[in-house]
Amino acid sequence: MDSPIVLVDDKHVPLYRVVWVADLPHFCGEPDCMREGQYEIRLDVEDSVWTSLRGRDSVLAALTAWCGDGESDNSEEDRDW
Repeated sequence: MDSPIVLVDDKHVPLYRVVWVADLPHFCGEPDCMREGQYEIRLDVEDSVWTSLRGRDSVLAALTAWCGDGESDNSEEDRDW
């Protein structure tokens, strides 16, 4: 991975700030809600960015590339102890 920064719509977000990514689109039922159908990407310090399904998927792919897939973490030959 070249950079720990991901583009979410028009925002450059450092991956280390991402706490969690919503699996389902937002739905609250409020008539004046501006976020219906968008996916929340929760950041640290009580902050969030909102994006489409494509944006959510690109953030998940970037996190997987940055953190690894977790498969190699469980193999015994990778352990030093």
